[in-house]
Amino acid sequence: MTNHTRIRPFNTRDTYPEQDLDNDLCQAVVAGNTVYLRGQIGQDLETRESVGVGDAEAQADKAMANIKMLLDEAGSSLADIVKVTVYVTDIRYRETVYRVMGKWLKGVYPVSTGIIVDGLARPEWVVEIDATAVISSKES
Repeated sequence: MTNHTRIRPFNTRDTYPEQDLDNDLCQAVVAGNTVYLRGQIGQDLETRESVGVGDAEAQADKAMANIKMLLDEAGSSLADIVKVTVYVTDIRYRETVYRVMGKWLKGVYPVSTGIIVDGLARPEWVVEIDATAVISSKES
C-alpha cells in the first residue's frame, strides 16, 4: 500500500449513472510534494450538477474554482501549479477559457498545453482543465 493521500475518492457508477462504469477514482492525489488533479470541468463537486451548460466562460470559472478548492484541501495552492492542460471542444472557446484561467493564475506562470477535442465525458461539458502542482517547501 502506498502512502499517497487520495482526496475525494468516488466511483464512476455514482458520478456517471447513465454509463455502465465501475472505476474507483479520486479528485486529487498527493504523492510526496506533488499534487495531481483530475481534470476539472463545470461541475459542482458536492452535488455533481453541471454548471454553465453551453457557457465556456462559466465552465472554465467553475473548473478553476474546483482546482483551487482541491489544492487547498491537499495543503497546496494555485501558486504551486506547475502545469495545466486545457481541453476545449471548439477552438472558438479557447480565448474565453484562457482569459478566465489567466485571472485565476495571474503571476503563477505554469507551463500550459491546449488541446481541441471532439468531446468530453458528458456532451454539455465544453472545457476541462487538468493541473499539477508541486507544494513549496515550508522551510525555505
